[in-house]
Amino acid sequence: MTGDAEDPNDDEQYHLGVGSGDVADSVLLPGDPERIEKITDGWDGHDVVGDHREYRTATGEYEGTPISVTSTGIGSPSAAIAVEELARVGADTLIRVGSCGAIQPEAEVGDLIITTGAVRQEGTSAEYVREGYPAVADHAVVTALITAAERLGHDYHVGLTCSTDSFYAGQSDPGSRGSRPAGARNGSRNSGGQTS
Repeated sequence: MTGDAEDPNDDEQYHLGVGSGDVADSVLLPGDPERIEKITDGWDGHDVVGDHREYRTATGEYEGTPISVTSTGIGSPSAAIAVEELARVGADTLIRVGSCGAIQPEAEVGDLIITTGAVRQEGTSAEYVREGYPAVADHAVVTALITAAERLGHDYHVGLTCSTDSFYAGQSDPGSRGSRPAGARNGSRNSGGQTS
């Protein structure tokens, strides 16, 4: 490598600016860096340990348990950078938190969506696994999320989700000037239900 190119063996990660010991084993992954403060407000305490571009990382404790949060920006490519660099410094449980669209009529705005697996309609995962390989969530993590949602009395839904490379066309919504996504029918598949 030459110049300022990233060396994956460096302790401080190039994009996140974090090193070994900066993050907990479990990390929450919102997209928007502005959500970091909203998340950490409920913790016992925290320190911002990295802040570079769309990536902001804070580490603290919640009820005595170490936890971190890292914003990933928008889309799979920037999320992959965060996941790679967090794993390099010791994180082993990563949970995406934030908003999503929903096509099930029973899903209401504000309901929690707990993903058991994802249909991969984006390009980033093809860099890691072959086509057709299932993106399945860890069963122990899914069970823990269901248990927590029930204990806290939140409305939730469990099932498959879909990850796409585009925000509008990926949800079969019309694009600018009425353009239609490839394979779209007359109606939009997206009910517009958002969770957070």
